[in-house]
Amino acid sequence: MAIPQLTQNVDRIVSARHPDPFSFLGPHLAEKGQGLVIRAFLPLAQRVHVVDLRNGKVIAELPKLHEAGLFAGPVSRSQQRFPYRFRIETAAGEQEVEDPYRFPPFLGELDVYLIAEGKHLRLDEKLGAHIMTMDGVAGVGFAVWAPGAGRVSVVGDFNNWDERRHPMRFRVECGVWELFVPGVQEGTLYKYSVMTKKGDLLPLKLDPFAFFCEQAPGTAGIVTDIERFRWHDNKWMKQRGAAIDRDAPVSIYEVHLGSWRRNVDAGNSYLTYPELAETLIPYVKDMGFTHIELLPISEHPFDGSWGYQPIGLFAPTSRFGRPDEFRDFVDRCHLAGIGVIADWVPGHFPTDAHGLGNFDGTNLYEHADPRQGRHKDWGTLIYNYGRYEVADYLLNNALFWLEEYHIDALRVDAVASMLYLDYSRPAGEWVPNAYGGNENLEAIGFLRRMNEVLYEHQPDTATIAEESTSWPMVSRPTYLGGLGFGYKWNMGWMNDTLAYMSRDPVFRKYVHDRLTFAILYAFSENFVLPLSHDEVVHGKGSLIRKMPGDRWQRFANLRVYYAYMFTHPGKKLLFMGCEFAQEREWDHNSSLDWHLLDDPSHQGMQRLVRDLNTLYRGERALHEHDCEPDGFEWIDCTDVESSVISYLRKGKDPADFAVVVCNFTPVIRQSYRIGVPRAGRYLERLNTDSALYGGSDVGNAGAVMTKPIACHGREHSIDLVLPPLAAVILLPE
Repeated sequence: MAIPQLTQNVDRIVSARHPDPFSFLGPHLAEKGQGLVIRAFLPLAQRVHVVDLRNGKVIAELPKLHEAGLFAGPVSRSQQRFPYRFRIETAAGEQEVEDPYRFPPFLGELDVYLIAEGKHLRLDEKLGAHIMTMDGVAGVGFAVWAPGAGRVSVVGDFNNWDERRHPMRFRVECGVWELFVPGVQEGTLYKYSVMTKKGDLLPLKLDPFAFFCEQAPGTAGIVTDIERFRWHDNKWMKQRGAAIDRDAPVSIYEVHLGSWRRNVDAGNSYLTYPELAETLIPYVKDMGFTHIELLPISEHPFDGSWGYQPIGLFAPTSRFGRPDEFRDFVDRCHLAGIGVIADWVPGHFPTDAHGLGNFDGTNLYEHADPRQGRHKDWGTLIYNYGRYEVADYLLNNALFWLEEYHIDALRVDAVASMLYLDYSRPAGEWVPNAYGGNENLEAIGFLRRMNEVLYEHQPDTATIAEESTSWPMVSRPTYLGGLGFGYKWNMGWMNDTLAYMSRDPVFRKYVHDRLTFAILYAFSENFVLPLSHDEVVHGKGSLIRKMPGDRWQRFANLRVYYAYMFTHPGKKLLFMGCEFAQEREWDHNSSLDWHLLDDPSHQGMQRLVRDLNTLYRGERALHEHDCEPDGFEWIDCTDVESSVISYLRKGKDPADFAVVVCNFTPVIRQSYRIGVPRAGRYLERLNTDSALYGGSDVGNAGAVMTKPIACHGREHSIDLVLPPLAAVILLPE
């Protein structure tokens, strides 16, 4: 090698600016084919010997070419490469170390091809940090996609965070940098040091595929073995699809793990995943919910984002423990017969310097144009869904949670912000699509492909869209022109009914349509009825505080509202604390107010929700046709003056039906007659005015008999006493 070129390579290595370290470091043919030379950068070494691992003998000493620690010299007259190790002398003594630059690439040709095509469905098995053995040597293989970088080094505890020590091999075919680092063990902290092609050094970057992360304010990835855990939920996994089918009872308890309950005896600290398994799972099972929905569990730097600004998409947050402890939490949910839904955030990501933004010195994951790439409302960056590698990254992440963590469904956050180019943007601050419209065609294509792939590979799971507009066919198959989601949150029902319930009963007759309008579109999608965290924060107050009237009336209003929700078509979702009528607005920094359950009114509300779950799950009429028009029929939706509605819920068997009557005024209505489908005795299966729930115990003595009096177009009818601000649910005997 010519002296100027040698000097240039040495300077690049010792200054961590070499774009192709494998072209210089490690074993290479000497000039004119005169055997092998080995070059190594070992800044802590004073002397370096080469040990031939075939016989354990020292075969050469490498002279020092540069004071920074660059050693190089001939080691063999043969041109055949051989396994070796360095025996180095340092100020601390003598030790033997492996040379990362003697090992071949670990990414296979097929992986490289699929990554380049954006069609690799298990990127998590190839990118990130993986414990592995190469040529009998244990270590960790690091791989990261950064096609625009000029140099990438892996840094961490194992090399004193020195970017000169482990520059990576660039796979130009797919834009991935990779390096096998011998001797690195589980628990090691690491990041990537990225230099741009212009020579600018970026802030250290978190691995986009980190499987475990430091707790804030730390920002490093942690090497971890994610293949060690042994699941025990085979029985659940074989039938989990049936638990979230359209004809199944789906009642979801939405939880923020950091504030469901705190450990007040330990400085108000978080409960760990094992502690949550011991307390949350039995509570949810006792309350009768079928699923737990977790606010985003992916690692996130800021507590106040509640997880909706994730920065480690492949890592369960370390706030509550290790990845395997989260796996155990999911496993134990399944053993208890409870499904797990995770909020998933593919719509945006935060601007933290160690995150995805400007990852390799280019707008790699985000749009370059701020009119497309920034959410002004949230101060976040928007993924470039048109870049197939980015879409593949997100798609892999969705599959990862379903496959590696046995998550049963993904609730996809902020879908509306993805669908519309002008979402929350004034005129002139957004870029129309190729046809001049405001639809984000690239995001639409991504969502459709995502749903197609997820339902192909994990057909017994579900995707749930939080989509707040009237975008059509969100939960219809892609082959029919839909987006392909399994369910959609019914934000219209939530907004209308909360607006209705917040009115004084005297004035409800003027907005009666807010109560009944949802049935006109109730079966246009597969709906979930959400009373979520969004309704009890940011000054909106708790649900109980939204109710009008004195204290008794507020509780009665909420009771009838819950009964209306649980008997209305659609799956159910209730945010934590709402089940016992939390008085104050939700605060992510503190526990729910469990002491309220010392109050009979709050006890009664909790008991009502438990009984509503039991009834909803046990009566086929209340859930089998949640998403089908055959499951609902009005008895009377026109009694505006009384603010009373009555309707039937029907199962697949014509004999399965329930009669629901809701009185939204504090007036007791005697002799209230409604028509019913057939003659006989009707049992008052649930009455929200029962003293068990904190009501006044007005009712129908447990049952009523029909009379052959025509009413509401039916030959038989029943004469009811309607309790004040209450619902009664009756079943034919």
